[in-house]
Amino acid sequence: MKKTFDEIYENIPVTEDTVAAIMRQPVVLPPSFRVNEAIERLRQVGPAGVEMNNCCVVDGDGVLLGLVSLKTLLLTRGNARLDTVMTHPFATLRPEDDQELAAQLMEEYDLLELPVVDGDNRLEGMVTADDAMTVLQEETTEDMEMMAAMTPSEAPYLESGTLRVFRSRIPWLLLLMLSAAFTGGIISYFEDALAAQVALTAFIPMLMDTGGNCGSQSSVTVIRGLSLGEVRFSDWLRVLWKELRISVLCAVVLAAVNFLRLLVMSSVGPAVAWTVSLTLAVTVILADLIGAALPIAAKRLGFDPAVMASPLITTVVDAASLVVYFQLATWLLGL
Repeated sequence: MKKTFDEIYENIPVTEDTVAAIMRQPVVLPPSFRVNEAIERLRQVGPAGVEMNNCCVVDGDGVLLGLVSLKTLLLTRGNARLDTVMTHPFATLRPEDDQELAAQLMEEYDLLELPVVDGDNRLEGMVTADDAMTVLQEETTEDMEMMAAMTPSEAPYLESGTLRVFRSRIPWLLLLMLSAAFTGGIISYFEDALAAQVALTAFIPMLMDTGGNCGSQSSVTVIRGLSLGEVRFSDWLRVLWKELRISVLCAVVLAAVNFLRLLVMSSVGPAVAWTVSLTLAVTVILADLIGAALPIAAKRLGFDPAVMASPLITTVVDAASLVVYFQLATWLLGL
């Protein structure tokens, strides 16, 4: 006995991120129907929804054979069989697939709907472009919150309670505050070098801020590529090679401008200016590579790349820039 849509839906593990949570029941037609019979069926049952433009053609066992659009039904002779005018779907989804995959496939193939089938190609539902757009909006909001070091919230900002927003922010703030203690430990370790050359202290904020900004730029670019399917784990070497070239160009310009600025606008000598500028160049290159590598690694390990964005990357880059700074100062200035 053929199962109804509701019976099928009840047997599918539904979570808020799967295709099963957003799929709808389409209009189902047999392949032996004539076009005029299909139109009459549509008059009887009505379209599945204002967003749907296709009907599904299935056999007696519910196996998906093809799709027929409402436009095709209107423009085709009434005695034509559906199995002669239907088209095969460019792609299909499984109920357990991630909703983001539906949005990516629709964008890639320029589709308005995607059928959802089981392992035996039996039809289980349909996902529309309207559903996919909603998913993209929600995922974009979630990524923005994660990149700002906040636990994602499904409620609109003005409808979220004060305590709810507080709970979404405080765990990340505590984690980042404690991680900042690591950079403080690095400064304490090189306390003797700072005491010998006090002028080095004034340039720490500039180095850390520039490194954090560079890391954020590369991470946002890579995260966007990952979310759109433009970048895959197999592309990691190409990504790092590209970011290395970009970072070298940025490092040369920033270091040169900074070196001239220090010589003209500050009282430090050429040795200190050279140390700070060289550290700046190394920091920019390291930050760019770290910002590109961490999201790709996170995706490979099954984590959301957004968690590797600005806050975490900034913390890692800060620590790296301080180690490079004090180590170069020790070597070049003889501290």
